[in-house]
Amino acid sequence: MPGNVRPVTDERDGLLAYLAHQRDLMRVAAYGLTDEQARLTPTVSSLSVGGLVKHVAFVEHNWMDIVQQRPGGQSMEAYAENFRLGDDETLASVLARYDEVAKETESVIASIPDLNTPVPKPGDVPWFPQEVTAWSVRWVLLHLIQETSRHAGHADIIRESVDGATAIPLMAGLEGWPETAWVTPWRPPVAPG
Repeated sequence: MPGNVRPVTDERDGLLAYLAHQRDLMRVAAYGLTDEQARLTPTVSSLSVGGLVKHVAFVEHNWMDIVQQRPGGQSMEAYAENFRLGDDETLASVLARYDEVAKETESVIASIPDLNTPVPKPGDVPWFPQEVTAWSVRWVLLHLIQETSRHAGHADIIRESVDGATAIPLMAGLEGWPETAWVTPWRPPVAPG
């Protein structure tokens, strides 16, 4: 994954490419963490890298339910729980789930001929404007980019608090970039022994 989005061919391709890039940045923040590290909440917030990956996958899937008008939805308990990497979950499992959700999103969006297609607004979410009855598929994609970007930033801060690793060296390590004057790729610490 390069540090910037590839050239895009049209609006739909651009929206999906930017969403994919933000998903990749979530993966960068998780790169090389153990399950225990992925559960850590080293800042004043209750957020962890693993919990954030789980949350963005949950939110993206929920929006595809809404776009397709599938039954589902979320309870407040489920919403709160999706911010936490459970003891029975692994970082690998939530990353795999995120991959499944990404594939589903791309399939759903490819099946919709017009990005102006209305998406009915769920009525029971207090932070949705009351005067809005529907958004467009375009709006949903922009919202997912916004949501994922916000949480990728959170994940960056949490990751740096866990072990000092930052985005560009992590990306370089994940991608196998050569060391340069610009960047030294992150490598997992060597266990003493």
